[in-house]
Amino acid sequence: MQSPLNALTAAALALPGLVMPTAQAADDEFNVQYGHYQEENRQLFGVESKFRPIEVDTLQGSGNIKITDRTKFTFNYTQDTWSGATPIATAPLDLRGNSTINSPDGVTGATPVITGELYFDSELNPLRTNGFGTVIGGVDRQLVHTLSSASPETRKQGSFKLGHEWDEAALDVGGGISLEDDYESHFVNLGGRLDFNQKLTTLSGGLSYTGSNTNARIDHDALPYIDTAAYTSQIERTAEGGKIIHGDRKDWGAHLGLTQVLNKNALIEAGLGYTNSNGYMENPYKVVEVAFINGNIPPPDGAAYVGQVRALLEQRPNVRNQFNGNLSYVQHIDALDAALHFNYRYYLDDWGINAHTFESDWGQPLGHGWSVTPRIRYYSQDAADFYSPYLISKQAYNSGGFNRNLLPNNFSSDHRLSGFGALSGGITLSKKFAKGVDLDFGFEYYTHQGGLKLGGGGEGSYADFDYWTVNGALKVNLEALASSSDHSSHAHHQHQHGAMAPAGVMFDHMLGKGGFMVGYRYMYGSQGGDMLHGSNLVGDQAIVANGCGPNPCFVKPNSMAMHMHMLDIMYAPTDWLNLMVMPQFMDMSMTMRRLSGAPPDDDAPDGGGAHIPHHVENGHETGGISDMGVYALFKVLDAGHHHLHMGLGLSIPFGDVDIELRRNHQVDGGLIHYGMQLGSGTLDFKPSVTYTGNYDSWSWGAQLSGTKRLEKSGETGYRLGDIFQTTAWGGYNLTHWLSANVRGVYTVQGAIDGQFNQYIDQLGPMDYPNNYGGRFWDVGFGLNATVPGGDLAGNTLGVEWLQPVGTDYNGYQLDRDGSLSATWHYAF
Repeated sequence: MQSPLNALTAAALALPGLVMPTAQAADDEFNVQYGHYQEENRQLFGVESKFRPIEVDTLQGSGNIKITDRTKFTFNYTQDTWSGATPIATAPLDLRGNSTINSPDGVTGATPVITGELYFDSELNPLRTNGFGTVIGGVDRQLVHTLSSASPETRKQGSFKLGHEWDEAALDVGGGISLEDDYESHFVNLGGRLDFNQKLTTLSGGLSYTGSNTNARIDHDALPYIDTAAYTSQIERTAEGGKIIHGDRKDWGAHLGLTQVLNKNALIEAGLGYTNSNGYMENPYKVVEVAFINGNIPPPDGAAYVGQVRALLEQRPNVRNQFNGNLSYVQHIDALDAALHFNYRYYLDDWGINAHTFESDWGQPLGHGWSVTPRIRYYSQDAADFYSPYLISKQAYNSGGFNRNLLPNNFSSDHRLSGFGALSGGITLSKKFAKGVDLDFGFEYYTHQGGLKLGGGGEGSYADFDYWTVNGALKVNLEALASSSDHSSHAHHQHQHGAMAPAGVMFDHMLGKGGFMVGYRYMYGSQGGDMLHGSNLVGDQAIVANGCGPNPCFVKPNSMAMHMHMLDIMYAPTDWLNLMVMPQFMDMSMTMRRLSGAPPDDDAPDGGGAHIPHHVENGHETGGISDMGVYALFKVLDAGHHHLHMGLGLSIPFGDVDIELRRNHQVDGGLIHYGMQLGSGTLDFKPSVTYTGNYDSWSWGAQLSGTKRLEKSGETGYRLGDIFQTTAWGGYNLTHWLSANVRGVYTVQGAIDGQFNQYIDQLGPMDYPNNYGGRFWDVGFGLNATVPGGDLAGNTLGVEWLQPVGTDYNGYQLDRDGSLSATWHYAF
């Protein structure tokens, strides 16, 4: 029997992320969610920033699988790619006109131009100048953020949990790993639950441990401006002359929670938590501006002091003790069949931060499977004890350094440690399309302001900014799907999927009238090792001389990896027509190395040689939403063992084609390589013709498909080459639920037409349009499986490895290692 707590939680329409204890294991389910975070422009007081604000694309997939009635396995995978500009420091507004390069917009350069001179009156108030050392006004206390931009970076995190439930108790253990280029963490956790009072009262608790390691690169452009003296023992010099800061950290946590059902329509939950952190706590990319006042330098007329401004890496305490408590209330309103959620959280730590969070949402069913959930959230925090926008020190700064004892032990100008308030509101719209299949769409808008802090005293308006998020989620309850399908339907699915095509083939079958299918498709491609010209191996000297057209080459790609995640959503309005939507999420990474015998860096065109150390030491990454496909499949022949259908589709250019590498003060910025943009940039026509057949335990098929670019060029001035592909395969049923297949593939892709209409560092073959496309021969080996019975009956899985056997490139390109495809589908 379902417990009152579980029943009330379900009735209350608890949103994702609102964790409620349950008395029974969750159903088998699979969720995938995409989110986009976008900041608005920062306040720069009349200076137009050259930067794009921060944006983040996030993909999350999770699932619950019952191993037994009482034992479940939960997994979660998250990856996010962020790019854009973020504050690196804060300083008086006048510093931007007194930088070392006398630039009136030095505040907006990608290189943190954060040194210079400031003039002060006798009370150490900053004075306004004309940018050339002449005081022209009175006191100007206005502050401004110095922004710094980075190339796109990707974080990937995977976690799992294994849990077992008894009649009135549960225990679970979990762990995971989070990876970034400059950061890695591993974590484990243990949790448990006890039910009392006929399961009307639940006590929960848990322990966690996280170990993390930071290896942050301070790039070459920033080194002249940043003082790293405080971290000498943690710094390693790189081969290219850069610096890496190393730091380790450990976090121990514990939490305790109590949930009480008050009546059939209400419950209350309270919780306490504690975390102890020790080790390297700093953000290695944040600095504090320090104005060193040297009494030996005569000030100009109208000023009392001259301050030599230098940027010091922030220094935080090595220990942090954090406490938090929460109180939640859920009320179901019978008259409206709705639910009200209210939550309050309190946080404090020994850094001096006290924070309050109030949030509430209203879950309202609308009928016909629709529901809407508006919500509001308010957050306020006090500043950390060591937070300061900038510092003034009455001592000279010279080549011998400075007296560290005359500065505070800890200091940071990170605005996230300041006093501020944040107000947000949003809405989620949900639709239950069929039993067990849900789609959610959400939007939320936030405003971050010092003036919103409880009790006042927040940071100045210079730090105010807004941001918004959008997200969409597909939720599939596999048990509900299985229970809604009769035995004959499962038999049909098994027969159909027993003859399905290899995992790397799309559009291989059609559904019957009224059929609906949801699926997930993953593709991985890898390149590495040798460079080819056509089909021949080439060495560094040939690449230097010929790989970059009229210019010499300086670097070459050393490895490249592509990960693509796709949703397959198909519906059959008739027996002869299927409609399909395929949203895609993609991420790519590339490493490079210097070419032996290349000219000196200074010989690179347009000053791009200054970027070569960055290219070599830092892998390039991109990630986010890619182009979306919409397709129609038309049945041509359905004659027993032989089937023929035609597909017509469009690829809609949702993927970015103007992704930039980190901007540099010498140029306005450079686009990343053609092959690492996320979309084609053009509307593309994608036709296909597919034949399949089967007899007894054998199956076979063939497909012709292509991609025709329908526009002369995309927004950044080029278009990718057209594609033609032919493939044929054969399969054999090893058992009634498992089959093996083999196939051959021939692909032709044209070179890129046109070129970027914006600046790009042309340093290697990957930056020239003629080094794309070619002719490719591949052989694939795969397995397909259909779950034959139980709650997961009818789910199909496929995997295929595609091995290159012949390559004839256009121009100079990195050799291919192979590609992997994996699929999951369920039709009902």
